[in-house]
Amino acid sequence: MFLLLALPLAAQYQFARPQATVPKNQDLATFASQQRVLFNFDWKFALGENENAAKPGFDDSGWRPVDLPHDFQFEQPWDMRAGGARGFKPVCEGWYRKSFRADTVWRGKQVSLDFGGIMYYGDVYLNGQKVGSSEYGYIGFEADITRALRYDTLNVVAVYANTGPSGDSRWYTGGGLFRDVYLQVRNVTHIARHGIFITTPEVSASKATVQVQAEIDQWQKHDTGVRAVIRDPEGNIVATTEGAMPEHTHQTCSEIPLDPVTIASPKLWHPDHPYLYTADVIVTADGVVADSVRETFGIRSLEFSPEFGLKINGEKIFVMGMANHHDLGPLGAASFDRAIERLMLKAKSFGFNAVRCAHNPYSESFTRIADRVGMLVVDELIDKWTDGGLWGGRKPFTQICWDLIAEWVRRDRNCPSVIMWSLGNELQSQAAWSGFQTNDWGVTTYRLFDIMVKRYDPTRGTTVAMFPSRAGAIRNEADFMTYLVPPEIAQVSDIASLNYQSNVYGAYLEHSPHMILFQSECQTSMMLWGFYNMDRDRTVGLAYWGAVDYWGESTMWPKKGWNFSFFDHALNPYPTAYLVQTAFKEDEPQVHIGVSVGAGERINWNDVQVGNLDLAEKWNFEAGSMQHVYTFTNAEEVELLVNGKSLGRQKNDAYLAGQDKLSETSRTPGGTVDNSQRNIVRWNDVPYEAGKLTAVAYNGGKEVARHTIETTGKAVALKVEVETPNDWKADGMDLQYIKAWAVDSKGRRVWDATDEVTFDVSGAATLYTVDNGDHSTDYLFTSDIHTKTMHRGFIQCVARSKREAGNVVVKVSCPGLKGATLKLKTL
Repeated sequence: MFLLLALPLAAQYQFARPQATVPKNQDLATFASQQRVLFNFDWKFALGENENAAKPGFDDSGWRPVDLPHDFQFEQPWDMRAGGARGFKPVCEGWYRKSFRADTVWRGKQVSLDFGGIMYYGDVYLNGQKVGSSEYGYIGFEADITRALRYDTLNVVAVYANTGPSGDSRWYTGGGLFRDVYLQVRNVTHIARHGIFITTPEVSASKATVQVQAEIDQWQKHDTGVRAVIRDPEGNIVATTEGAMPEHTHQTCSEIPLDPVTIASPKLWHPDHPYLYTADVIVTADGVVADSVRETFGIRSLEFSPEFGLKINGEKIFVMGMANHHDLGPLGAASFDRAIERLMLKAKSFGFNAVRCAHNPYSESFTRIADRVGMLVVDELIDKWTDGGLWGGRKPFTQICWDLIAEWVRRDRNCPSVIMWSLGNELQSQAAWSGFQTNDWGVTTYRLFDIMVKRYDPTRGTTVAMFPSRAGAIRNEADFMTYLVPPEIAQVSDIASLNYQSNVYGAYLEHSPHMILFQSECQTSMMLWGFYNMDRDRTVGLAYWGAVDYWGESTMWPKKGWNFSFFDHALNPYPTAYLVQTAFKEDEPQVHIGVSVGAGERINWNDVQVGNLDLAEKWNFEAGSMQHVYTFTNAEEVELLVNGKSLGRQKNDAYLAGQDKLSETSRTPGGTVDNSQRNIVRWNDVPYEAGKLTAVAYNGGKEVARHTIETTGKAVALKVEVETPNDWKADGMDLQYIKAWAVDSKGRRVWDATDEVTFDVSGAATLYTVDNGDHSTDYLFTSDIHTKTMHRGFIQCVARSKREAGNVVVKVSCPGLKGATLKLKTL
């Protein structure tokens, strides 16, 4: 068993909210003292290559104004020739430009641009001089612009971005400046980039030890000191500490451990109560404050063991997660905090407690928001360890991997939400994907990467998600189901992450009983099979692959991406989401109806069967037709009624043959219960009658839950809801989701409505995009498209706040239906 006891922080600037933003038409000079300024606004963009675009005198007057984050690939037309891997979007390139004035108070300081990422690769120029480059857009970097700055005229930043060739990614990447950019002004003596590291080596309910380390750059020419002030979640000072600079070193950048402090009766971070502390770290040079950084962190302990899987603060936790790619539905790859928070809150409401970031680091905001809302994170570096296909950078991965690992780990190591570092995905199925060619299926590469990770964070374990093959990359061969030897890396990694095939995990543990198992991908099409195959007392948990529809990895045109999911890309739950909820919230009696409205789809994907059921909560069909009905429940039995007439009761498979749903037999791989039908009760050939369809769930003969769907009349109006009407920040970055449903005269959703709906947004916000949740859409998601048809009676718009607080008017209209006018405010 190994013990992980560290704790993190959440963000240099809390939840990615900038310390200062630049009001429109104001100089950056006004904000020079703020040190770190959001640099997202008033850019210009042009698609395509232009050999003169980096030159400061280039005429960009015809370029399009844009604010960041911006995904230019998502704006391109859908093109079947582009292929389904990247969501039928063509690969492309483009340029950004922005002008600003430097303040003379910046002289003698270090000035830099901090990029959250350039997708997929790109270059940065200031006044025609190249100042930075990126080869892997999922990881940020800092471009030092100090020497290229001019104080006598406008400075011009130019950024080139390229999505890379189509074959260099298996999913939709997006393109451009899709994350935040900051301008940062610092003294020469300063805290290094991601230079604060906070751990909690001892944690209990009565006290906790907090250890702060600060990395100070360019300190030797001064009498330098460093101290930290720690505050509890209410803002009260609970500890202060100092550190001494080394007396004998030639280093110009040194890691300084501050004296450890003890906090009595700490409020521990946990997914159910994500308490966050702050540490203000201050560096002085010759008695004057030279730099300061505020970090948020949580106090919690981590333990992993083959005996109990995962414990947080000594409490057994079973990871119930999702694994998705990084896009945010109608926003494409553009990363907005509100959209990230919305995703997490929706997932938590259905019982999910974790996200595996597949197969790359998400934005810096993502882990900070996870800290705040209480979502566990499996933080992943990359897909394959290769310099060839599936690597999109211009430089070989094996040359720059060390820098990528350092930036990735240092950025997120203070986040209490991060529970493990995942170094790669499904790479052992081909030797060329296994890193350095040491003829051991990547074991040596893993060990090198593990050492590098632990150089910057020794408090967490590392893992690699393994392809569903055996040792030696044996897959789908004659003896595949008898040669039950786990992949080589799984046998040596801190946590053994395995994609799919949970039915053989018991055999894997017989071969290698020391392994700590995590099912890093579980197919949604097998419903609860993968969940109930896990020994939840002894394993870490699981992550359902593609739990939310994402762009790319489409199996056929016109579907634009993966939709074997529990939620559509607008985050509307499919009926199967309620099935997962019956397992994730198994102590809450539940029942939910889904009616088959299509054939669904089932295919072989990565040597496993994937697919979906095409279900809806709809009860409008042709008179006399026969319908297939699914009821999802964690109760013992279900009764189905049509207009009050019972069609009988059926047992939940979890209880057949006397098996209690929590029994050891039903949990253990190889148990006698067919877990593929757990909590699913199907009713074939139900005669349709207009009216009410009701499912009633029973335990011990007593009703514990019910769900009813009804036949609806014709649509007469739009029902409109605003997701966060009292929390819309006037920072130019916050989003508001306004949702509309077609309803009949009784306010019931009309699933078949496909009317055209128009959104008009005016005042202190702009319309960002309109979306109906249809993954086979032919619409684009650009801000100039205000009208779209509803899909299954649903449509929404996303509005983006401006940088001045004020009133917002949203008009939602539809010919033939009663619309709505909303009056909102940004604050």
